[in-house]
Amino acid sequence: MRARVGQLLASTADATTVVVIRWPDDDLDLTCGGAAMVDAKERAGAPAGAAAPTQGDGTQLGKRYVAEHLAVELLCSKAGAGTLAIDGTPLVLKSAKPLPASD
Repeated sequence: MRARVGQLLASTADATTVVVIRWPDDDLDLTCGGAAMVDAKERAGAPAGAAAPTQGDGTQLGKRYVAEHLAVELLCSKAGAGTLAIDGTPLVLKSAKPLPASD
């Protein structure tokens, strides 16, 4: 899949939806719960399947998921039961930058 910045993607396995924040020019296989992610406009109605048991860590609303080595960043706009992954490698939760001390 070749996503574009600002695109809304939806899982076909659960309720997860994400907004693309960063994406390289490459075609990458983005999955959620072991099933392919599609453009949210293409998914009609409820998800068709369920998250694979090994891909069920879930997503958290409002959190960013990244694959730094691929320059991928996604913002979760609707939480679900599946794990976000690219080419089978799970994305990690982006940590917040520490604020500077104000003494």
